[in-house]
Amino acid sequence: MNLLFAFPEPLPLPRARSVQVAWMTDALCAAGVNVTLAHVPSPDGHPLQPIGKPLPARLRLLPLSNRWPFPFSRWHSVSRFTRQLVRHIDTASPDAIFVRHIKLAYQLLKLRPNTPLIYEAHEVFAANAQPAKRQKLAEQEAFVLTHAKGIVHISRAVQEALHNDYLFSNQEIVLHSAAEIPKAPAIKDWANCARHIVYAGSFFSWKGVDDLIDAAAELPGYRMLLIGGEAAEIERLRARITPAGAEVVLLPRMSSSQALEYLQEACIAVLPNRAEGVSHFTSPLKLFEYMGAGCAVVAADLPSIREVLGDDEGRWFSPGSPAALAEAIRSLGEAPEIARSCGAAAAVKAGEYTWLGRAEALRRFIDSLLKV
Repeated sequence: MNLLFAFPEPLPLPRARSVQVAWMTDALCAAGVNVTLAHVPSPDGHPLQPIGKPLPARLRLLPLSNRWPFPFSRWHSVSRFTRQLVRHIDTASPDAIFVRHIKLAYQLLKLRPNTPLIYEAHEVFAANAQPAKRQKLAEQEAFVLTHAKGIVHISRAVQEALHNDYLFSNQEIVLHSAAEIPKAPAIKDWANCARHIVYAGSFFSWKGVDDLIDAAAELPGYRMLLIGGEAAEIERLRARITPAGAEVVLLPRMSSSQALEYLQEACIAVLPNRAEGVSHFTSPLKLFEYMGAGCAVVAADLPSIREVLGDDEGRWFSPGSPAALAEAIRSLGEAPEIARSCGAAAAVKAGEYTWLGRAEALRRFIDSLLKV
């Protein structure tokens, strides 16, 4: 199979979606798919660099621009990217196109409707858009959902929400995010698990990092490592730390492979998402990385997370409640054997969600679509 994987943003990009694209590209190649990755080049390296992987033999990079020529070059545009991509489609004739960007999917389906396009849905874009853009995005989303050859949902919550808002009957499948399972088992200091607590991810407000800082104030003697902030975000959070509470260490954003080294040492990993925005739909990459590293997980009680995480793998708390979050962390920090058991169960569960397994399922799905 010759698959065109199109992503109209710079790669690598300091966002989880860049890491997800990198892992899926690598895994699809490992699953025997010939992948052409159309992307905007970045001065920070090649697209798979954040995950510490070399470029596979089955991968061809197709760097394209998303900026118009001078004097309009300061503006970036998906349309500019699409025009160049269409020329490649006409020349290369890929078996299928795989897209997770709603506007790019819409433009490709309008311009090249006979080339099978598989759309990966990560959220309901219109529902989370600014009011001025909502109607246009809803029209684009409806068109993509009814004209794509197939739909890949990142969670059942996304699937349900899209069916609530739109009428479509395309072939569809739910494929959650995944994890790279470490080759060597993690060695963790479970007896002192209250001193080995980690959060790894962006510091956006809906991620609930502020709630974690507030929860830390109620946990004297504990130690937390928060990874992933920009300089200004780190300084803002540092000013909110309560000295009498948990020891909180703030580290800047780093590559996925570097963050995984910290996860290998962590005992308890926290997913403090608030019940707002895309939290209702997300299949958080960090959840699978936490489980893959054998961490006991403390997670916000959200439907999309309950699709994957069970009671045996961690503890739940009410989203947006620092007090409930602190109590969930304490329930593991004061019970090292329970935390160890949760971590072991999480590692086993992670084996059901590997990148190679996800890529193979996607390949089978696309194969079935192309036979119709």
